[in-house]
Amino acid sequence: MDHPHVHRLTQDGREIIIIGTAHVSRDSADLVEKVIDEEKPDVVCVELCQARFDALKQKDKWQETDIVKVIRENRTALLLTQLLMVSFQRKIAEKLNVNPGEEMLRAIAKAESIGAGIVLADREIRVTLMRTWRMMRCWTKVKFLTEMILSLLINEDITEEDIEKLKEHDVLDLALKTVGEKLPEVKKTLIDERDQYLAHKIGHVVGKKIVAVVGAGHVPGIRRQIDQEIDLEAISRIPPASLWAKFFGWGFPGAIIALFGAGFFYSGGQTGLNMILSWSAITAVCASAGAILMLAHPLTILASAAAAPIATLHPLIATGWVAGLVEASLRKPQVKDFLNLKNDITTFKGFFRNKITRLLILVAVVNLTTSVGTFVAIPVMMKYIF
Repeated sequence: MDHPHVHRLTQDGREIIIIGTAHVSRDSADLVEKVIDEEKPDVVCVELCQARFDALKQKDKWQETDIVKVIRENRTALLLTQLLMVSFQRKIAEKLNVNPGEEMLRAIAKAESIGAGIVLADREIRVTLMRTWRMMRCWTKVKFLTEMILSLLINEDITEEDIEKLKEHDVLDLALKTVGEKLPEVKKTLIDERDQYLAHKIGHVVGKKIVAVVGAGHVPGIRRQIDQEIDLEAISRIPPASLWAKFFGWGFPGAIIALFGAGFFYSGGQTGLNMILSWSAITAVCASAGAILMLAHPLTILASAAAAPIATLHPLIATGWVAGLVEASLRKPQVKDFLNLKNDITTFKGFFRNKITRLLILVAVVNLTTSVGTFVAIPVMMKYIF
């Protein structure tokens, strides 16, 4: 069929039909179903990875989330970022009374009904987010999270016509429209690399006729690169923490301990003791302030204060993790929190009301206020020496 969002390619005797969709568009879902029904392809490729496919098919999968394990494995920032992105997409979908990813589910259902093979052609969401996070500079991470959080506060009226305009872009482009030009690292990993990944997966599918269902923003990149050699391993690898991050992680605590040593050695025991007391008091107050700001349990506030002076000097411990683990044990998320998560993440109030998202934010806020405390404490300690 002829349609402005249906693109036909030929490659090595195969016909590849690419359908560009808006991920929250009812018309896109109808178009996908119609094309597959008419073309009867051998294989249908969808812009999903296994994790996103499971999330769409198993709507109650959040109930299986081990929030304590997430905190222990230092995956709170990753999960929070993912929830913020899902929140933006769900807000649009609810305004149009359509399920996010409906076109993908209908593509899979239609493929199954005609006996076509199904290929999950997108890169794993965890790899995408980890590569994005690792490649961003510290200040870029702050700007990125700020923009994503601000999207919770924006409540513009979005019409179906506006959503159809998304077919000129990817839905993630809309989510990041105010920072796209300022955050090239985000665009590179979220969009450009996935263009390459999708192009490789679709281009290497075995079959005479293939239908690929992807976000419209990926279509130009896929068409441009589908015949090119792409190093899939290179864009599927999670980069290690930067040398600067490793140095800062171990070097900063080492420098603080050396500063304590200088106080004892050059100015006497009382000066060194005063420096330690100042460090402990300032970091403890700042850490507990973060917990208080999040209305944490009193024992969580005390645990944050107690952990901060030590955790700030140990690169493998974070005060926010301690706060999160204590809060999770005292106010353990219930089944209703998991059931309400999909609705709560669409509003600023809901993010703070739900115990799961509040725990994630608590970890981030306590880590942030503790970091502020360390930079406040350094000049105070130095005054004792100079």
